[in-house]
Amino acid sequence: MILTADYHTHTPYSHGKNTVEENAEQAQKLGLKQLGISDHGFSHVAFGVRRRQIQDYRRDCKIASEKYGLDVLVGIEANIRGVDGKADLKPSDYENFDIYFCGKHVFVWYSKFSDFLGYGCGNFWFDKFGKKPSEKLLHRNTKAYVNTIKNNPIDAITHLNYLCPANALEVAKCASDYGTYIELNAKKCHLTDDELCEIVQKTDARFLINSDAHSAKRVGEIQLVEEQLTRVNFPLERIDNIDGRLPKFRFAEFKKSL
Repeated sequence: MILTADYHTHTPYSHGKNTVEENAEQAQKLGLKQLGISDHGFSHVAFGVRRRQIQDYRRDCKIASEKYGLDVLVGIEANIRGVDGKADLKPSDYENFDIYFCGKHVFVWYSKFSDFLGYGCGNFWFDKFGKKPSEKLLHRNTKAYVNTIKNNPIDAITHLNYLCPANALEVAKCASDYGTYIELNAKKCHLTDDELCEIVQKTDARFLINSDAHSAKRVGEIQLVEEQLTRVNFPLERIDNIDGRLPKFRFAEFKKSL
């Protein structure tokens, strides 16, 4: 298995250590065809890229693409801001981005105060105090993922179930219906072996492998995912950014219709 592209990498525009050019240099050394710079979205309080930085962000991606001879895509890892599925990007932002990822994070400006209490604090309590997630929390989180996929033209759900336990099967069914990828995150496996097997067996969901690199040296690093895929005898033809394949992104197709 050879990685064709890594779409989830970070820079100092959000929470990464190395510049866009340094990430691109590493991607070139690895022979990748495409690199995504997908910094945290606007509503992340501590580490989000800011709208005033977008033109510099785009310029850095363009310079790196020309310098290193690979497609450096302008991306964002937006935040799920509540159960209604509201995310960071407004339609007026779409023209500035090539790829649109979305996931659950902490320290986010939530859509409503009730989302801060039920969705934000509910998951924080589960994570920090080792509590077993209630059925109510699982239902709320699943609904948030599903509504995010339905209401936004997102290309991939990042690190599904990270700090946000949900019914992964139901999320994957929705992702399959709407043409959104499920990310296999190489920073930490967030889906159990059983969850991953069930998704493959019971849905037509497609997958991406991404490093979630927060430093240039981790760009293209996918060992953790490879180990899990080997354990579960995963059908590699379901992954669209390996072995020369490139994904068909929902966001790009959506923008053609505007």
